[in-house]
Amino acid sequence: MAERKRSDRRIKLPLTSIVGLGFGAFVALAIGLVLGLSVSANFSNTFSLLNDKTILSTNALEAQLRTHFASVQNAVIGLKPYFDDGTLGLDDRERTFEDLSIALKSNSDVTTLVMTSKDGRRIGIYRAPNGKLWRIEADVPPPGMNATKLPSLNTASAPTWGPLVEHEVGLFANVSVPLVRDDELIGTLTAATSMKDLSHIVRAQDEGFTNTIFIIDGSGRVIMHSDASELQTGGSIKENLPDAWHNLGDPVLAAMVDEQPIDEFQKAAELGIDVSFVEANDDEYIIMKAALDGFSDQPWTIGQYYQSATVSREVRRLAGSMFVGFGALVISVLIAFWLGRRVARPLRNLAVQSERVGSLSLNDVEPMPRSRVAEIDQVALAFNSMVEGLKAMNTYVPRSLFIKLMRLGGGQAAEAREADLTILFTDIVGFTALSEHMSAEETAGLLNDHFAILVEAVESEGGTVDKFLGDGMLAFWGAPDERPDHAEAAVRTARRIAAALKESNVNARAEGRPVMFTRIGIHSGPAVVGNVGALDRWNYTVVGDTVNAAERLQTLGKEVEGEPEVTILASADTVSRLPGEQHKRPVGAHHLRGRSGLMEVYWLDPHPLASTGKTSPRELPVSAAE
Repeated sequence: MAERKRSDRRIKLPLTSIVGLGFGAFVALAIGLVLGLSVSANFSNTFSLLNDKTILSTNALEAQLRTHFASVQNAVIGLKPYFDDGTLGLDDRERTFEDLSIALKSNSDVTTLVMTSKDGRRIGIYRAPNGKLWRIEADVPPPGMNATKLPSLNTASAPTWGPLVEHEVGLFANVSVPLVRDDELIGTLTAATSMKDLSHIVRAQDEGFTNTIFIIDGSGRVIMHSDASELQTGGSIKENLPDAWHNLGDPVLAAMVDEQPIDEFQKAAELGIDVSFVEANDDEYIIMKAALDGFSDQPWTIGQYYQSATVSREVRRLAGSMFVGFGALVISVLIAFWLGRRVARPLRNLAVQSERVGSLSLNDVEPMPRSRVAEIDQVALAFNSMVEGLKAMNTYVPRSLFIKLMRLGGGQAAEAREADLTILFTDIVGFTALSEHMSAEETAGLLNDHFAILVEAVESEGGTVDKFLGDGMLAFWGAPDERPDHAEAAVRTARRIAAALKESNVNARAEGRPVMFTRIGIHSGPAVVGNVGALDRWNYTVVGDTVNAAERLQTLGKEVEGEPEVTILASADTVSRLPGEQHKRPVGAHHLRGRSGLMEVYWLDPHPLASTGKTSPRELPVSAAE
């Protein structure tokens, strides 16, 4: 019993919710994992590709710049030996002019080649923008050179790049090598390259209108800009070059003051490429920058920027796929939940109807509807057949007994055993004579109405109707469930019967129907209760002397004087179990048929609350009861 109570306290969830939520959760988990892995992979792949694109484009620009400047540097390295050994120099000016001209013609990256002696004399060649070569013989610094900005060299100095030089014809980068003869520094050989010559490199890297390449020197001046003629934001800065990046007139470069690093470009950052986000002219831009050293006295910054739409398109595509996937997840979960509830709905209905079957409310049980699901349809057919069978069986098996056996467990509860019980026997007075003038239908109707009164009274007091014997009824208390007050319950039942019968007779007299008089015998004592029978013809019943004594007490009621509506006779064994019973009268000791010895018998008032001093039987003739 304790275990049953504990099990009743467990949380119970509806099957439809369990199936619906379980199915939905399973689908959500499956699709969620796939969606999560897909989004994660797409996110990782998208930014990996953007990282790779950033690295490739920046490295490509740097590689081409280094190739260009390496070509310029190689020009002075290649000519240095000829100046060192005297083959070229101020002593043979024509030969020097001729060889320097050949060098310029063979290397389009070099704009100026000049040899400067220690005393300031110069000899060299300059290529004009129109391609014409000009000799340099004056001491005035030629394009690309500035005496105050040339690097200070010694005999062991490597090729050294000087600061950028502004000239009326343009901006130049330059590299110098020392000229050494007999271990003495005799001069410097300098090669200069016009920054205009880098325009083809910048244009080659520019991917279109949404992409801009720029180069910033060590002092913060923009010296190259691929969209100088027409900015992405509108306007032109061609006339402003070179100038500081924040004053140049390019809103995107000026916005680098408030640039915000983008953490997703970690791979690029590890290679020295900074990627940041800026806002300019109500638009968003991505800026990539990297340091380029070795070609000036200070490192340069090479970079590019483009509208964030090129990245946001990928991010929007990724977000779009994520939202589509999430939408599919929600729809799938809803469909799964609906399907789960749809499939479990018949089972929920089965649970509701089964509960009604469990309480034997068979008339309230609704037939299970047919289903397209084969297994559920089979269950519905079997359930409906079972209910019809139970209705037929319940016609012959008392419902109260059936409920008790179901509650206690039919196997052990129905096993025959001896128990202390109270037995109640009833019989209709003069029913044989009464039924002689009635048809079979009228007789059955009269008995059914009478038995309905008896059964309702017995079941309201927790008793068990054993059987109907002609116009009589046998009921008992104390089994299958034990109860210490079985005698009190039986007496209360007898008085319930008396009250109900009195009311029924009032209505019968008013309607002209025959009235019913009843005798009731009650006795308490040991009896055998349980399944009695053989093979498949078992009957849950009570047998023994206690049952016979109750029947004899009912018969003894015939000796009561007058024509009482209800006569209740109880044994002393029953009365002794009625504490505080005041509405009883002893009627003497009687020898009941089939029993040895005498039994003390008591008359019980059928209507104790309505008693007004009426006389009751004092004693019954012993001979009449024998």
